[in-house]
Amino acid sequence: SDLHQMLATKSVENIQFLPFLTTDVNNLSWLGYGCLKQDWTLIIVNTTGAALQTLYILAYLYYSPAKCPVLLRSLLLLAVLAAGYGYFTLLIADTGTRLARLGLFCSVFTISMYLSPLADLAKIVQSRSTRCLSFPLTVTTFLASTSWTLYGLQLHDPYITIPNVPGILTSLLRFWLFWRYPPGQDKPYRPLHA
Repeated sequence: SDLHQMLATKSVENIQFLPFLTTDVNNLSWLGYGCLKQDWTLIIVNTTGAALQTLYILAYLYYSPAKCPVLLRSLLLLAVLAAGYGYFTLLIADTGTRLARLGLFCSVFTISMYLSPLADLAKIVQSRSTRCLSFPLTVTTFLASTSWTLYGLQLHDPYITIPNVPGILTSLLRFWLFWRYPPGQDKPYRPLHA
């Protein structure tokens, strides 16, 4: 929906850049894990995800009036990825150790991504408004994290299973918030005091 909004309005107003960047890092990290493990499901899904996130980043850069900060963050992402690649391929010779450390990194990064929407929890409860939450994104997160949890359980891979459980839990919490504070109850105005 963010890409559609950027294309329709030819603007990045009210669209955050950081989620595109962090999701791209997440996809590329899991892609590396999938390549190391030779798991074609991880490879195909995360190649597609990384390609889409890169497309979103390029569209954001194109429509952004302040190109320098976007470009600097993107270059920082590339530097972090290059450093990570160097660490995991040059400094860790044993494939089993490399797989375990990369799996741990991917897991921690994924958990932090799933927990990040909770930063607005106090604001949502205080304002009694879910305006800052995306319902389609909540549904997608729930379905994706549930699918990956089941896939990880099937493979007996804790690096896939464990980090996706918080995605399920945070999605359920956001569903509850949508139920508790329905979007239709949002008031775009403040009551006047007489």
